[in-house]
Amino acid sequence: MPTPDWAASGPPLFIFLFCVVLSRAQGTYWLGRAAAAGALAGSGSDGWRGGLARWFAGPVPRKGAALLEHWGLILIPLCFLTVGIQTAVNAGAGLVRLRWRTYTLAMIPGCVAWALLYGAGMLAIWMAVLQAAAGNPWAWLVLAAVVAGVVLTVRRRRRHSPADGSPDGSEAVQA
Repeated sequence: MPTPDWAASGPPLFIFLFCVVLSRAQGTYWLGRAAAAGALAGSGSDGWRGGLARWFAGPVPRKGAALLEHWGLILIPLCFLTVGIQTAVNAGAGLVRLRWRTYTLAMIPGCVAWALLYGAGMLAIWMAVLQAAAGNPWAWLVLAAVVAGVVLTVRRRRRHSPADGSPDGSEAVQA
């Protein structure tokens, strides 16, 4: 998309790019929401429409929404630093019916980063760094260590969380 003359550089370019990415991300999110609503409209139907509606009302989208509610504040803005994953994450947030407010609050820092990267011509440099790291075994080792750290932290939190949902972790006494 050619940049208008008035937005050739500086703050006008940043504002233009921010509006472009904000519109695209919100549009992708709402297309995902519309697809989910269309699928849910088949609720009570027989055949594939009913099966699709049951799936959208089932545990998989609920788990996806819960994961995005928990990790979305990290995942959603980071997806704007990638090529190809951004659309999937934004549409996925709509498909699992992530709350609009949560999605939008998480999306705005990503839009700012995207506009800055594109506006400064840094996206090409960022992608070159990612491609160089992808061929480096040390980069894979660091990535594996980060993933292992996240997995261990999540497991530790789950193990130490209250089993009965009481805030202090004490078990309910049966009378």
